[in-house]
Amino acid sequence: MNASLIQILVPGGAFVLGGVIGFTFGTIQNVALARHRKKQDLGQLPSGWALIPGSMSRTAMLLVALVAVQLACPMFFESAAIQWVVSAGVVVGYGWTLFKKFSVRTTADA
Repeated sequence: MNASLIQILVPGGAFVLGGVIGFTFGTIQNVALARHRKKQDLGQLPSGWALIPGSMSRTAMLLVALVAVQLACPMFFESAAIQWVVSAGVVVGYGWTLFKKFSVRTTADA
């Protein structure tokens, strides 16, 4: 493959892959939050201060996913610049889930 084409595709692929990881993590967090709120509404929690169970294990799974990507796709981690592109993708993917949740809550309040 042409070297200039690779220089174009690698950052894009890194951003998309990071975005998929961030979006997946955000979706899993939102599902857990919805489950927690449902239990809270049904009165199945011992107190209002109860933490959402499993949040640490979900965070650990995010880190495992990032390590797996680093091992499976080393081309995304050859330079520090590409590493930041993967991180930016994770932030944008997770931020998108937060934005969607916020926009749904805002329209429901209106």
